[in-house]
Amino acid sequence: MSVFSRLLVCFLLISTNIFSQKEQKSSFEVVPLGVKGGIDEKNLSAYLVAPSNTKDFICLDAGTINAGIEKAIEKKSFKVSTNEVLRKYIKGYLISHAHLDHVSGLIINSPADSSKTVYATNKCMEMMENHYFNDQIWANFGDAGLGFPLKKYHFQTLNLNEETALTNTKMTVKAFSLSHVNPFESTAFLVKNENNYVLYLGDTGPDEVEKSNNLRDLWTAVAPLVKAKQLKGIFIEVSFPNEQPDKFLFGHLTPNYLMKELHILEELAGKDSLKNFKIIITHLKPPAKNITKIKQQLKDQNDLGLKIIYPEQGKRVEL
Repeated sequence: MSVFSRLLVCFLLISTNIFSQKEQKSSFEVVPLGVKGGIDEKNLSAYLVAPSNTKDFICLDAGTINAGIEKAIEKKSFKVSTNEVLRKYIKGYLISHAHLDHVSGLIINSPADSSKTVYATNKCMEMMENHYFNDQIWANFGDAGLGFPLKKYHFQTLNLNEETALTNTKMTVKAFSLSHVNPFESTAFLVKNENNYVLYLGDTGPDEVEKSNNLRDLWTAVAPLVKAKQLKGIFIEVSFPNEQPDKFLFGHLTPNYLMKELHILEELAGKDSLKNFKIIITHLKPPAKNITKIKQQLKDQNDLGLKIIYPEQGKRVEL
């Protein structure tokens, strides 16, 4: 083969590689506003998700809002003011359950917020209406519930397993029930952008401990999307290291239980279907030594070839 021919082959290979990389473009942009469980009120569960190259974000849970936006601006994820992100970029909130570490940012920031929709399942919405936005604990910024509704927020109840359009975005959502200290409920949200999906789980215990089939039902629903490579990632919590006794899990996962659950998903989706699949770990609980232990245990137990991601507050992620 001549020198020219060899150069031509190299050029074609490089061009093909570049083209294939461009073809694998992201479908979602994620900006974590809060990533931890536990005691740090400046960094509690909240994840902004939007179709790539848009500013149409939905906030998945809302434990920390203002401090998270400020951190995102500091890390150059946003180039506008905190107020503009809050009022214009965030189009609505998906609340998995009504525990304070998942809703406190929504409540505290409501006076400064703009009109938008808050989405939750029936039980979660009832708790927020009865115990938070009730004109006693806090002004009722919603359009339903107790006291005098100020109608800034539209409270929209989600029916389980039913696709719902997310207002002022191109995305839709489907809600699935989770168990978080049975019979208390949490929610998983399957968010769709065109033909691509991302799955976010609120707090959840493993089926084995919770005596439920909620996670198996969820894995059964999303397995075809994993197989078709339409599911771009799963946000799922790991709150405690493996040493935590089952009776003190309080509806949360350990590395051991996460891997057990993901093995069930792989069985449903097909062998090696989770190789290089993105798992975004949420709700890591302090102290720091426990977080270090959790990360090491997940690394040691990752026999599925998962791409495990630990999101940083304010740092943009593409899926």
